[in-house]
Amino acid sequence: MPKPPLTVDCPTCGAPVEWSEASPNRPFCSDRCKLIDLGAWAAEEHAIPGNDVEDDLFSEDMPRRDH
Repeated sequence: MPKPPLTVDCPTCGAPVEWSEASPNRPFCSDRCKLIDLGAWAAEEHAIPGNDVEDDLFSEDMPRRDH
């Protein structure tokens, strides 16, 4: 008996997305949702939290940015 395909939620709109080659934009449901997410990263709406120690060691030449 075959297993049902894995389904994930689109990170942008929450629509269900089948995790298979049938969904070329996975984990996004569409090219539109993928571009919306890319635009949010480009606009710095998404950020990966930093580490204060690493910031001090590797960013001393750059001005500190507040997020």
